[in-house]
Amino acid sequence: MSAIDQIKAPIKEEMERFAPYFKEMMRSSNRMLNFVISYLLRTKGKQLRPMLVFLSCKVSGRVTDSTMVAASLIELLHTATLIHDDVVDESFYRRGFFSIFALWKAKIAVLTGDYFLAKGLLHSLDTNETQILRIVSQAVREMSEGELEQLEKANRLNINEESYYDIIRKKTGALISACCEAGAYSSGADKDAVATMKDFGMLIGMAFQIKDDLFDYQKTGLIGKPKYNDIQERKLTLPVIHAVSKATFVERKSIMRIFGKKSKSSADINKIVEYVHQYNGVEYSVNKMEELKNQAVALLDKFPDSEAKKSLIMLADYVVNRDK
Repeated sequence: MSAIDQIKAPIKEEMERFAPYFKEMMRSSNRMLNFVISYLLRTKGKQLRPMLVFLSCKVSGRVTDSTMVAASLIELLHTATLIHDDVVDESFYRRGFFSIFALWKAKIAVLTGDYFLAKGLLHSLDTNETQILRIVSQAVREMSEGELEQLEKANRLNINEESYYDIIRKKTGALISACCEAGAYSSGADKDAVATMKDFGMLIGMAFQIKDDLFDYQKTGLIGKPKYNDIQERKLTLPVIHAVSKATFVERKSIMRIFGKKSKSSADINKIVEYVHQYNGVEYSVNKMEELKNQAVALLDKFPDSEAKKSLIMLADYVVNRDK
C-alpha cells in the first residue's frame, strides 16, 4: 500500500463520495468546457487538499454536508489557480500531462479557471456556507498577494529570510491552512480546535513550499536531475538566501550579479549551486522544514488519538519526504 493510500484509509469512504460530488459540481452546459473538465478529471493529482479537509474534520469532529462543500470549494479554487498559473508561466505541463494552456491556449485556459472560481463561489452561496467561503476567499487573496510579493522581490533581488517566510505563508501556507480550518469548522468543532487546525495547516504548507524549493538542489523523480527552475526565474529561495547571508561581501555581489541575469549559462547556475552547498544552504533549509513539520505535529497533541490523527501525522511526514 502506498503512503497516500495509507494516509487516505480513514477517509476512504468520504473520498469515494467526493469524486462523483465534485464531478457533478464541475459540470457545464457548454460542450467544449465539459471536454476540458473531462480531461482535467483524468489528470487530477493526489487530491491532498480534499484529504486535508476530511482528515481535519474527522480529527476534531464528524463529517457533515458542510465538509463536502468545503472540500469541493477548495479543490475548485485550487484547480482554477493552477490553470491560471500555467497561463502566467506559459507552462506546457502539469503533473506530467499537457496543461490546459498547452492544449487549448490562453483564452480558453483563463475562462476555464474563471468558470471554476464562479462555480465554487456560487455553490458555497447556494448551500449557505458563507463562513467556509470567507475562509477560502481570504486564502486566495493571500495567495495572490504572496505571488505578487515574490515577483516584486525577484525584480529587485531584495529578500531576506523573514521576507521569504512571509511570502510562503501567503503563497502556499494560506490554502493548506484554509483546508484544515474549513475542515475543522465544518465538523462543528469549537473555536480553539479550529484555530489549532488552521495553525497546523499553515506550518505544513510552509514545510511543503520549502520542500518544493529544495527540489532545485536535490535529485528528484525519475530523471534524478534538478532543473534549477527557480534559479533561472530569479526566485530567491531559502537555500540561496541562507548562502547569501553567510557569504563574504565579494561572494554576495557575485551571487546577486549572476541572479540578476535574465538568461543564465550552465556555468552561472553551477556557480550558484556551488555557493549554496558551500554555505550549507540545503542542510539549513531541510532543518527548517523539519522544524516546521515537528511544530505542526506537536499541535495534534491537543486532539485525542484516532486514525485521522495518525493519518495527519503520516501526511506531515509525506510532505517533507516526497520525491516530487
